[in-house]
Amino acid sequence: MIEILTTGLPNTVQDLGRPGHLALGVSHGGAMDKQALAIANLMLGNDPSAAGIEVTLHPFRLRAHIDTAVAITGADCAVSIGDRPCPPWWAMTIRAGETLVLEAPRAGARSYIAFAGGIDLPPVMGSRATDVKGGFGGFAGRGLSRGDRLALKPAQCRLPAGGIGAALEERRGAADALASAIELRVLPAAEFDAFTPEAQAAFTGSEWRITDDANRMGYRLAGETLSLLSPLELLSHGIVPGTVQVPPSGQPIIQLADANTCGGYPKIATVIEADLWRLAQAPVGARLRFSAVSIKASTEALRANRQQSHDFIAARNLMAGEQRTP
Repeated sequence: MIEILTTGLPNTVQDLGRPGHLALGVSHGGAMDKQALAIANLMLGNDPSAAGIEVTLHPFRLRAHIDTAVAITGADCAVSIGDRPCPPWWAMTIRAGETLVLEAPRAGARSYIAFAGGIDLPPVMGSRATDVKGGFGGFAGRGLSRGDRLALKPAQCRLPAGGIGAALEERRGAADALASAIELRVLPAAEFDAFTPEAQAAFTGSEWRITDDANRMGYRLAGETLSLLSPLELLSHGIVPGTVQVPPSGQPIIQLADANTCGGYPKIATVIEADLWRLAQAPVGARLRFSAVSIKASTEALRANRQQSHDFIAARNLMAGEQRTP
């Protein structure tokens, strides 16, 4: 059992989502940074899809009421367990009565906390992910509040005295995310050719800023106005996380984990799946740049992304031993 001490409503229980229900109007949902949650689970010997906590609003504090093990991944933030500092992307034991604290991130936007065995909540449509928009899943279909108590599944997880950690080469530059624009690879979407040549060039040739109108459903961007060749009327059509729609304002909206399942705005591009974690870790105010890639390059990037998880399962990218300093 764990007890929430300090939190905000954007913080929710998430797993890897609830695929297969788009036809029913149910979003895929799940963790915004699915790789971070999956690797946190793998460090503890869990199934990658075990339910954990997605922390968007820091600081965050919880108390353990049993001896267990936790793993913290995602944003680069100061973490402590009791009086012990815990480095980023690290798994450690936590004893009954100890408090886990996550401070505001130095870089990144979302932290993930996995627990040995995973959070034990009843699945809804095959998932424990919280769908706040629909009011189901997770903990009573809502964000976490102070005093909430979450049960954990029984588990046997033995860690070295100093814990165990993970190293991801592609995330080493996360601290510089605000110093330079975040590069996102995209594929052209169905209505790409309906935009003017100037709009097409501006989309990949200029920088975009994430406005404060940003949440798990999507990020509204600010930048050059993107114009169509002529007025376009579309029936609502299916959209997925990563879809970049352009409303009449000409300012793009990137659909994310809790996006609606369909929409009628023209689509100029889709962020490739392998780069969605970069969006998840991009805070409000961050600058973005888009670069067009081929389907082959997109597939290879996704394969490389997934290979990292397989490497973790094989323990090739795990570091065990004495605790590092943050």
